[in-house]
This record gives sequence, C-alpha cells and structure tokens, in this order.
Amino acid sequence: MSELVQTFRKEKTKEASRPDFRFRTILPILGVIVALATEILIPAHAKLKYANLPHYRYFLFIALSATILLGIASIFWGSLREKLNYRGAFIGGVFLFLTFLNLVTAKWMLLPQLYFPSIARIFSVFFEDSKLILTCIQSSLTLLVKGILIGFIAGMICGIAVGWSKKANYWIYPLIRILGPIPSSTWTPLALVVFPSAKGAAIFLIAFGVWFQITILTASGIQSVKKAYFEVSSTLGANDLQNLFKIAIPAASPSIFLGFFNATCSSFVALMAAEMIGCKSGLGWYVNWQKTMLSYPNVYAGLIVVAVFCYILVTLQFKVRDKLLSWQEGVVKW
Repeated sequence: MSELVQTFRKEKTKEASRPDFRFRTILPILGVIVALATEILIPAHAKLKYANLPHYRYFLFIALSATILLGIASIFWGSLREKLNYRGAFIGGVFLFLTFLNLVTAKWMLLPQLYFPSIARIFSVFFEDSKLILTCIQSSLTLLVKGILIGFIAGMICGIAVGWSKKANYWIYPLIRILGPIPSSTWTPLALVVFPSAKGAAIFLIAFGVWFQITILTASGIQSVKKAYFEVSSTLGANDLQNLFKIAIPAASPSIFLGFFNATCSSFVALMAAEMIGCKSGLGWYVNWQKTMLSYPNVYAGLIVVAVFCYILVTLQFKVRDKLLSWQEGVVKW
C-alpha cells in the first residue's frame, strides 16, 4: 500500500513539473491591462484636482510586469501554477475593482471629491508622507508588542490558575466574568488618570483586551483535557507540576493559540482607540489627525496601511502556530 502511495506521489510530482498552461493564470494580467488602459486612455474629469499625479500609473506598470513574470513562471513551476490558477480570478477582480473606483472618482467624478479622492491622490500620500507613516508604524508596533506581551503573560497566569486550581477558579473566575466583557475603550478615562502618560494608558487598554481572551480560552482548554490522561500519568509517577506542564498546557495549546488570535484582532481595535486619546504618534493618531484636517486621501492611505499592518502580523502569527502545532494545521485558517 505504501509503495502505491509513493508511486502516486512521484507521478503527481512529475506531472506538476511538466510545462503547462492554465487560462486563469492570465486573468491577473488582463485585469491590470484593463486598469492601465482605463487610466491612460480615458481623460480625467475637468474639475479634478491633482489630475497629473503619476503614482497610480507607476503602480500599474509595476503590477503588469509582475503579473507577466508570474504568468510565465507558472508555465514551468507547478506549485506556482496551481496557486495562480486558484487566485487568478480574485487578483484580476481586484484590479477591475480599482478600475471601477478610478472611473467613479477621477474619470467621471460621480462622488464628492472631498470625501472620495482619486486613487492616484491616495497613492501619492505614500510618497509624500512616507517618513511620517513609517514613524507611525514603528510607534504602533511598539505599543502593540508591549500591550500584547503584558496581556499574554497576565492571561496565561490567570488562565492556568483558573483552569487548574479549584480555589483560583472559585475566587478569580467570577471577577473575570464581570470585568472581562467590558470593552477596553470603556476604561479610557480611568487609564488616563492612573497612568502618567498616554502611551502607558494605551498599553494598558491593549493588554486588558488581550488578557481576557487569553484567560478564558486557556482556562477552557485546560479544563477540557480528559481526566484519563492525568490518571494514566499519575499512575506512571507524574506529580501535579508534571501533569500541568507536560499534559494540560500542551493539550490546551490549540485553545491558547485561538485565544491569541482573537486577542490580536481585538488589540488592533484597542490600539486605534488608544492612540486617538492623547498619543502624538501612531497609525490611529495619524488617521484621526488627518480626519480633523479633512485630508481624506491621507485618511484612506492610513487605513490601507493599518489593514496591511494587521494582515502581516496575523499571518506571521499563524505561520508560527502552524509550525509549532502542525497536527492542528487547518483548524482555524487565515
């Protein structure tokens, strides 16, 4: 049976390595061509401000080169061909959506220019405010890492105590049920009074949201471990600490990572809210500041950076999860 499986895998590998062409691999190229043709051939509206900004056009030329190279490489690279064949329609659809936005904002101006700027104007912000945006990313990352680290440590301690000790469960769990569901932003007035700086208050708000998620899922993960495991290990001579660190925590690790994922997502919300209350740097501060200045191109650029920033951090987290818990891969996908 094993020989048949190995033979099938070898044939599959040979088949994937053969040069081949899939129609859906050229859909990204077609999408970029449509977007580029729309940008070049259709003139901008006569009343459009900043009509000659070239940054969006440069982006499309780079995207066209990249999609062509990927399309050619996919002919000879089987794994890339399968991925591009699967994602091709979506990537092409993204560029068609950009084309639609370009038409309704810059070309036909069907929407108010103040609140819905052209894509080229938004792209120009990344070049004009690049230094400030990078500074804000660094500031937000610093606050986020500190808040998540403090919240994770506190959550693990509380979660292990509540999940393992009946006394801790009796005294601590009712407080968690009362305080935990309260949104982090609700604690803003108290945090500003207790902590000497706005950054300290921001770290507390982030850590509070992370603490609750980690505590609840760590405790539930430990409590869900089958008692038979502990009975067998105790029969073999294991003490309470060995049962905790060798059985309970490893068995609860999928729940802990799920809590960490939920905590990471909620921490972004707390971060944006916290940076708007008094911080002088950060992505949340940048978006709020630009909104008060009615500079909506900068607001949209800031939101795009926030989205990419969040996506990268969560993706890295799942890469680590899949590496450490390969047997749980695919339970929660990202």
